[in-house]
Amino acid sequence: MSLTHRSTRLLALASAAVFLAVALAIRAVDDGALEQHSGTALYASMVYAGVLVLWPRLTPVAVGAVAVGFCWLVECAQLTGVPAELSSRSLLARLVLGVQFDPTDLAWYPVGVVPLVALHWSLRARSRDRSGSAVVDSV
Repeated sequence: MSLTHRSTRLLALASAAVFLAVALAIRAVDDGALEQHSGTALYASMVYAGVLVLWPRLTPVAVGAVAVGFCWLVECAQLTGVPAELSSRSLLARLVLGVQFDPTDLAWYPVGVVPLVALHWSLRARSRDRSGSAVVDSV
């Protein structure tokens, strides 16, 4: 069974939903460092899934680089105050852009992405081994 671009997108969407559910469950039971750091890593995991939905043909390393780069860009944008202003007006903006810069978050984003790069790489390799060829385009 090959890993098609359509199945990659569906798996990425399902994964994003799982990451969100885990983040909300942790938030419900903890309001300390576990919530903060796991939320940051799971946010990056959701971004990885989003990048994969948009561009399923990218290599796992490229998806990871885009995801971490986006997260770092958003984090650094918090230094401007613009995300805080937008977040004060919209819950969605608060969830996507955050409010204030935290340099620790810069280290936690890769924690949420690197395991997914490894898993994605493994799934692609396994898919290629079984099909005897590259990932099939069925979009």
